[in-house]
Amino acid sequence: MKKHQIILVSSLVFVLLFYKESLGVNLGIFAIFLTAMICFLFQERFVSRTHLILVVTSVLSAIAFAWYGDFPSFLALALSVLFLQFKTQHNELKILQVFPLIFLNGITSLGRILIFSQWLPKKEVKNDTLKKFIAYLFIPLVFLVLFFTVYSFGSNHFSSLFENYTFDIDPPVLFLISAVGFYISFSFWNYWVPDFSFQYNSKLDNDFDASVKNNHKNTFSFLDLDFERRSGEITLLLLNVMLLVFIATYNYEQFFESNEIFQLSADTHERVNAVIFSITMAIGVILFYFKSGFNFDEKASKLKNLSKIWIVLNAVLIVSALLKNAEYVSFFGFTYKRLGVFAFLILAVIGLVFTFYKIMKQKTNAFLFNQMVWFFYGTILLCSYVNWGNLITTYNISVNKGVEPYFLFELNFNDEQREAYFKTLKNETIKKEYHNENSILSHKNDSFLSKALYYEFIATETK
Repeated sequence: MKKHQIILVSSLVFVLLFYKESLGVNLGIFAIFLTAMICFLFQERFVSRTHLILVVTSVLSAIAFAWYGDFPSFLALALSVLFLQFKTQHNELKILQVFPLIFLNGITSLGRILIFSQWLPKKEVKNDTLKKFIAYLFIPLVFLVLFFTVYSFGSNHFSSLFENYTFDIDPPVLFLISAVGFYISFSFWNYWVPDFSFQYNSKLDNDFDASVKNNHKNTFSFLDLDFERRSGEITLLLLNVMLLVFIATYNYEQFFESNEIFQLSADTHERVNAVIFSITMAIGVILFYFKSGFNFDEKASKLKNLSKIWIVLNAVLIVSALLKNAEYVSFFGFTYKRLGVFAFLILAVIGLVFTFYKIMKQKTNAFLFNQMVWFFYGTILLCSYVNWGNLITTYNISVNKGVEPYFLFELNFNDEQREAYFKTLKNETIKKEYHNENSILSHKNDSFLSKALYYEFIATETK
């Protein structure tokens, strides 16, 4: 299929799936359609295991959105399909470039649609084109309309054959959906990669080129390499000492001072926020000093050792924060935010591991970001595949923590577990106030393409 044919077919499928429908199963079907089209049309470009993994995650993310229809599953679906298209069309480009390219194409597609030479086939207009239109379409249509009018006046039964047919079409809605479908299809199949993306791609490599290995340049024009190296050693030495003191006071306040339970929430938030900023700045310090020449400087052994100590101490700080968050959970139960803190801290540990590896193996700063994009993507996938609302509800009920009716009611996709718990309560007011039967029924009454399939498997009371 040619590019314009793929765009038009995708636009038609989009209209059929989304006309007078809300987001639901239809988006999952559309994502699977795009994935299947990529596999069918560009199968010869599937040259690595990454392509197969992205095909699987695209299909799973489409199913997850059809099941839940929430934002995490939407984000996982969008990233999966876009990553698959990007790695299929431009496998040589680093995955980091997909994010600015999405933004760039989202804007430029509005104008590039009008550049017909980019996506429409170049054909010469033949002299008999107008003749064909008149002979094959216009003349037969004119006679058909004329004779239909005559026959309608001559026979009531013939006329009635066409009177009971109505087309339930809303032209403004149809036009809007068609425009959106065409815009999405055009941007997806005819996305633009500017020349500077290919030129800049080498700067995102995981390894330094020979020119950097053999040519150490100072960062500041007013400081030579010896002064810059010594500055780095002094800075990291002082930071290590300060971090040691902070870890000591941090853990003393957490585990040895007696605090009131009602202060635990505020204390935990403050300390976790401090850890988040500390880890972010810690990685930034390492990236600043080891962005180029110091990776290969034989005189920078002290700087490297101090950096490794700095990384290990930050890892100890993360462990302390994990323990504090676990203590918080033990007192108050799980929430989305507390799970998010665990996720961030685990990602921070992974980031520190790759930072340590970067120093050991003399990798570029881009190496760290190239790796972390995939782990961030994996985290999004995990968030979309797992029913965290149900997990939180089940755990909190089992330990009798965080079981306030309003809190449980605000969690997503926990209807059966929540209703079963409320039935065990003797408070009839709670049972009536937080009863969700009507909401579930409204989801069940949605048309198939607009459904979130999760609600189809929720039992409702029969009256």
